[in-house]
Amino acid sequence: MALLPTFATFLREFILLLPHKYMIKYQHTTHQSLGAFSEYALTDQGLSGRTAEANVRVLNYGPKAVRISVSQQEVFDDFSFAVVSEPQNLTQSWEDTADLLRLSWDGFVLEIQKNPVRFRFLTPDGKVINEDDPAFGTAWLGPQMSAYKVLQEGERFIGLGEKTGNLDRRGEGYTNWTTDYFAYPNEADMIYGAHPFYMGLHNGLAYGIFLDNTYKTHFNFGASNDRFSSFTAEEGDLNYYFFAGTPAEILKAYTDLTGRAPMPPKWSLGYQQCRYSYYPDHELLTVAKTFRDKQIPADVVYCDIHYMDKYKIFSWDQERFPDPKGMMDTLTDQGFHLVVIADPGIKKQEGYAPYEDGVKEDVFIKYPDGQPYSGEVWPGWCHFPDFSDERARRWWGDWFREYTKDGLEGFWNDMNEPATWGHRIPELLNMSFEGEGGSMRRGRNIYGMQMARATYDGVKKHLKGKRPFNLTRSSYAGIQRYSAVWTGDNIASDEHMLLGVRLVNSLGLTGIPYTGPDVGGFMGEAGVDLFARWISIGAFTPFFRGHSMVNTRDTEPWTFGEEVEEISRNYISLRYRLMPYIYGAFYEATQNGLPVSRSLAIEHGTEAPVFDSAYQEQFLCGPYILVAPVESDQKFTKVYLPAGKDWYDLHSGEFHTGGQEVYADSPNWRLPLYIQAGAILPMQTLVQSLTEKPEPVLHLHVYAGGDGTNYTYYEDDGATYEHEGGAYYRRTIQLQGNTLSLGAVEGSFATNFETVKVILHGFEQSEQVTVGGQSHGTSAEMHRYTEPITQFDPVGVPIPVVQQPVRTVELPFSAEPFEVKIG
Repeated sequence: MALLPTFATFLREFILLLPHKYMIKYQHTTHQSLGAFSEYALTDQGLSGRTAEANVRVLNYGPKAVRISVSQQEVFDDFSFAVVSEPQNLTQSWEDTADLLRLSWDGFVLEIQKNPVRFRFLTPDGKVINEDDPAFGTAWLGPQMSAYKVLQEGERFIGLGEKTGNLDRRGEGYTNWTTDYFAYPNEADMIYGAHPFYMGLHNGLAYGIFLDNTYKTHFNFGASNDRFSSFTAEEGDLNYYFFAGTPAEILKAYTDLTGRAPMPPKWSLGYQQCRYSYYPDHELLTVAKTFRDKQIPADVVYCDIHYMDKYKIFSWDQERFPDPKGMMDTLTDQGFHLVVIADPGIKKQEGYAPYEDGVKEDVFIKYPDGQPYSGEVWPGWCHFPDFSDERARRWWGDWFREYTKDGLEGFWNDMNEPATWGHRIPELLNMSFEGEGGSMRRGRNIYGMQMARATYDGVKKHLKGKRPFNLTRSSYAGIQRYSAVWTGDNIASDEHMLLGVRLVNSLGLTGIPYTGPDVGGFMGEAGVDLFARWISIGAFTPFFRGHSMVNTRDTEPWTFGEEVEEISRNYISLRYRLMPYIYGAFYEATQNGLPVSRSLAIEHGTEAPVFDSAYQEQFLCGPYILVAPVESDQKFTKVYLPAGKDWYDLHSGEFHTGGQEVYADSPNWRLPLYIQAGAILPMQTLVQSLTEKPEPVLHLHVYAGGDGTNYTYYEDDGATYEHEGGAYYRRTIQLQGNTLSLGAVEGSFATNFETVKVILHGFEQSEQVTVGGQSHGTSAEMHRYTEPITQFDPVGVPIPVVQQPVRTVELPFSAEPFEVKIG
């Protein structure tokens, strides 16, 4: 027995001294690339193949899109919350040679090298659009799978949705992982949304790539290397879609794949006023009444978390809001809608009906041992619905009857990254994925999107034909089908004001048209000039809401003094008068995926100044209005007017040729705005609420010049889904030279307008127009889009009145086609 310790010591030392060649070597993970096809088969919809390392599949998704999937599993992962279309049968045939497989789509060709397997996309005449790095191609490091793409000469990258940084993503890297990032800085990467879609631009060519993988994903656009761009999924298949065409065509194809936004309720496009928080009820009512008393148009006020009983969803604080329905009836009488916040955490509390019902219906996310997950957030310790399960979404949506029965039509999904104190939700949690199974690691990026989906579907059902307004902080590709997106908890600063513009434009580049920042900044306190500038920019963004944080100054427009109150009234009123144009831009987004706020890169991506830091925030509101955001302390600025178009200064009417920089006055009461030559802008008379009918005169502003304009004018009731059954008013309006043509009316909706007042810009010598052979004289008028600002300081520099000469004529708004010959 005494020998045993000695023997054990000897044995241990013998093993440690064994020659290295006799030891079993630890296998470290190294890069492995996709090898040669060992077999492949051409199918009706594409191709299916295998290499020694992985399975490969190519699927046709229409004339502009193809799907590439690489998996180390035997079965491909075809589950997607983002994609709503199906693969299609090919109408063309593969060319199969010894080295290559080749197939042509509308405007691009896919070449697949067989050994090793590499993908290359070309124009029909052989120019490279996008191609795999020859050495790396598709590869993996452990469970991570990546596609490495050759950096093309001069290549720029745009998109990825809610990402900070420059319009051009070249030289940067990004990660998609939805994160509650309060007061995120300008250089933050992971914030609230995950939108793994981008476009590459080079040599006059454009393509798009959508990586549909909900695990954490990474995008490298030449960051820390000069050889490749890449995209990586930390787990799951490398499953991506390739699109080619112009940026506008790519957005159409991408939204064909992921769906398009429905028409929002028109009232939600007006000005919205929020605060964390308005309470008790008489404070909220006072804010609404003050808008009306001061004749500042507005449509929406909000309740943040303090309306709830101890922050519990589906409840009201009975002391602060003793009569919710009565309060909402009062707001309705004033032309206001109420929007309330909804957080996903369900407080663990006996006797709290949503908690007890959720436990009974078994709808909460669980640990692998079957215990419901608890995380701490505003109400305390909470369970969280598993929104990846249709049962849980239906359960959540049914609870909204507690709100809709009192008249609520608007909801604000917050804290849905999901956010908890500590910001470390365990990734091992089990989620349903419609019964397929998965973890929080797979589900985090889609959690907010699916919460917004559950809210939208539930409220839509309870509103019985009315359109709900739905807003979310966290989102994933395809969110446009269910919700507007706002850019989260921003900061009251010039840097964040301009960052917000870039975020909105980038979200638009990923198929999400209804977006906006908190005007004035959520955290901190905006100064007089900053708020004035921000609200003028916000008037041209799709979602237009002022919002501020608890324990900060009030940020209603009148709280910044008389001058800012007038500036706010001017730009909010301009938005309301532009509502036929803005509503038409939303309609266009439902048809072709083009956003309401359009980065100049969509139409002018070959022009270098578009990406210059001085001009990268510029955008088009709808098809014709160029907005040039500028810092609040700049009274004079430069604006880039894109080439191929001519432009008119909106304020003065001054004409400029495109393709040049111009200097613009930019005091706090004048935002640089330009109208494209050939533009057709439908406008209405001023209303204080979008539930109020304007006068029955459509103001049609027509700008001379351009190569010919085709504009689709659109109306519907703004409140229901009857337009989907044909209850709309739609007609094409064309401008060719000096001929304005209004086409035949489509749809069964009766227009709100009886006459059309045509306002001619740039047609100064046109003293008459001819309609159906009959001559009509035009009137000379001085026109202005905004009202003069009062000279509050009697010894200061006078504030000029800016207006422009126009010619006008008023005609019947006939449903029959008619032409107006100008001059």
